[in-house]
Amino acid sequence: MYKLAEAGAKGDRNALQRTMDLLISEAAAQGQHSQASRLSGLMNGEKPKRPRTPHSAAPAPRGLPEAVSELLFEREPRRRLDGMVLPSDVITDVREFLQEQEEVALLRANSLEPRHALLLVGPPGNGKTTLAEAIATELGLPFLSVRYDGVVDSYLGETASRIRRIIDYAAAAPCVLFFDEFDAIGKERGDIHETGEIKRVVNSLLLQLDSLPAHCVVVCATNHPELLDRAVWRRFQLRLELPKPGREAIVHMFQRLEKALGGAGPTLDQYLECMSGRSMSEIEQFNLDVRRRLVLSKGATNVGQVAQAVLDRWSRQFGLQPGMKKNTNAAKADRTVPTRRGAGKADSRKKAADPAQTSLPGTG
Repeated sequence: MYKLAEAGAKGDRNALQRTMDLLISEAAAQGQHSQASRLSGLMNGEKPKRPRTPHSAAPAPRGLPEAVSELLFEREPRRRLDGMVLPSDVITDVREFLQEQEEVALLRANSLEPRHALLLVGPPGNGKTTLAEAIATELGLPFLSVRYDGVVDSYLGETASRIRRIIDYAAAAPCVLFFDEFDAIGKERGDIHETGEIKRVVNSLLLQLDSLPAHCVVVCATNHPELLDRAVWRRFQLRLELPKPGREAIVHMFQRLEKALGGAGPTLDQYLECMSGRSMSEIEQFNLDVRRRLVLSKGATNVGQVAQAVLDRWSRQFGLQPGMKKNTNAAKADRTVPTRRGAGKADSRKKAADPAQTSLPGTG
């Protein structure tokens, strides 16, 4: 009640909304559905939507308390969902996830809870961390990343204890809690090569994840889903795969670069040949390299010369990565965007949704 009064006195509508959401959730959990419905009705019509305009921003970091300062890293989220190049089915799923968090009062008035646990899988450099940050931006929530260097400890029971401190802190107020490289602590307990301590950590982690309230959005990312414990998978209501960009995504990035350069620069065929098989982060880095060199040339060279110079440098320094295509015909055949796949292939959501379908150890 003090938080409610404080939010009202300061005119902080976001804090007021979060506090009301917690009161509605508590009333619904106690079976007081009529009271939850009345509280929800008070907010209907004047509920401030979490903004999705380019001018919105999550609260600036205010510093973490000493108890978790070595376990978490808080940064101000800046990336937005609209700025990402993702498969259409992933975008649809994420927007539905965001809507549930935004309409939490309506759901709770009908004895429903929003989904709040999301697992992202896929090769490195294809947007898992960026998507987690974008979710925090869209919801206007603090973005907390787990620091494994401070969490994992060799002493018996210390790691599980530190995870409990993280969960307790995150549960106290709405936030987005991000576990990158989640397989580091969510490993399969049946692995004969792992110690008993890891098994105790996983047991504790499962209990802690179950205890998190819906106003704490948990996003976990892994490059190795096959290493995750099978019980961990069930804790996530939404599981998404972020694959390497296919031809359609690469063309979209080419169009962005072409627009930034005013229509000049490399040809589409050159771009496809160089970018096919690369991660999204590498493609973004290439685009930035071209723009940087153009600015620093101060007009001494034209756009085409700058673009060709960067293309040549990338060919020398980075070469062809494993699995990359050598020509545009192969690039055109690399259509990895999920919306283009045939009906006989599992889409990205189905592949990530069932660990048995991803050939996890011990499942088949």
